[in-house]
Amino acid sequence: MALHDDQLAAIADVAAIGAPVWLRGGWAMDFFLGRITREHRDVDFFAWAADAPRIIEKITAMGYALLPEPPHDQQLDFLRDGVDLSFALVDRDEAGHVVVAGGPWAGERWPDGMLDGPAATLGGIRFAVVDPYAQMEIKRRMPEWVPGLPRRPKDAEDVARLAAALGVVATD
Repeated sequence: MALHDDQLAAIADVAAIGAPVWLRGGWAMDFFLGRITREHRDVDFFAWAADAPRIIEKITAMGYALLPEPPHDQQLDFLRDGVDLSFALVDRDEAGHVVVAGGPWAGERWPDGMLDGPAATLGGIRFAVVDPYAQMEIKRRMPEWVPGLPRRPKDAEDVARLAAALGVVATD
């Protein structure tokens, strides 16, 4: 079985945990586009920090190991049979904006409307995805938000794919 088949099966596992979770990164783009565009190193999600204990309980019960890093107030990383799941934890500030839940960037705002993306289907699996406009902003701004992180060619390609699907001009 190819890695993307294992990753799709893992996405189906996460869909069954009963907590609000959103696909982000390359898999969010693929679900939005309705096709697999490239190989993915891992499967990235956003989840509410308050749901972290339930996520840990449900995902470890499926045989995934909770990795010790990064700190669990920021992100939860799991591994099973070569499939890496990563849950970036979010919260809301006093004004109701989605923010980074913990770590050195705690309280920093994510793009407005980020969690208002559509549910999308790929491989018979339906899953909520990060809003594609927010996804493009995240991919464009990550090197700005994380100094020293180079702009990756795959991020520019993903922005171009999303922009084409949305019928907008991809700006950098």
